Amino acid sequence: FGRPRRAGVGMERFDCHHCEESLFGKKYILREESPYCVACFEALYASTCEECGKPIGCDCKDLSYKDRHWHEACFHCSRCENSLVDKPFAAKEDQLLCTDCYSHEYSSRCQECKKTIMPGTRKMEYKGSSWHETCFICHRCQQPIGTKSFIPKDEQNFCVPCYEKQHALQCVQCKKPITAGGVTYREQPWHKECFVCTACKKPLSGQRFTSRDEFAYCLDCFCDLYAKKCAGCTNPISGLGGTKYISFEERQWHNDCFNCKKCSLSLVGRGFLTERDDILCPDCGKDI
Repeated sequence: FGRPRRAGVGMERFDCHHCEESLFGKKYILREESPYCVACFEALYASTCEECGKPIGCDCKDLSYKDRHWHEACFHCSRCENSLVDKPFAAKEDQLLCTDCYSHEYSSRCQECKKTIMPGTRKMEYKGSSWHETCFICHRCQQPIGTKSFIPKDEQNFCVPCYEKQHALQCVQCKKPITAGGVTYREQPWHKECFVCTACKKPLSGQRFTSRDEFAYCLDCFCDLYAKKCAGCTNPISGLGGTKYISFEERQWHNDCFNCKKCSLSLVGRGFLTERDDILCPDCGKDI
């Protein structure tokens, strides 16, 4: 505000920039170096109070938040109506709330201590639940987990070292904990990367395999090492997966290989004759 002195003879007029009324002896407000009488300034530039809808006059304190304005007496909580002047507050759907009202209606509660998580405080969230940062701790060692990896078990959270000590299965091969991705063979736990063919060491997880003397083998290694050889093609007869074969006098043939040596007629389900190591159909063998 300003209050000009009365002009002397020959001095320029000092008028309101808007209504041009003389400002001598009156209060005025400068805006962009131009003087305004109080009435014009309030009519042109005064903010409107969000609460009561009236102009905020020059003699009132103008409280603002995000381009919104209030009289000091109108700046209160939308729920309990306690004054928010010089106090922390929160905004929700264009309403201003004191921290107590906001917490009661909107803040989440800590899964551990059941107390309200106040606005502005750090919290941890997992699968729809919330914790105070200091309440989000390992169930076993009671140390804060923070942003470190953790493993939930029976509605309790464990840091990885404690989970491995208390709950994780031990791989029968490497004796280390299995925290994820294990397989079970003969009711014993294995890491996927530890469950390999006894001969070639290729991983067996997700692959067909068989065993001998409690050792696991991929099909290729098992056939090479233990399968009988076909007397016809000399390739292994695995006998796995429903493979059919013919056995006669300690010799074996694939079904497709059990043919007459001379005419190649399939002898599966037919009579046959032998000549040394060869098998013959009755027609080809009648001249023996």
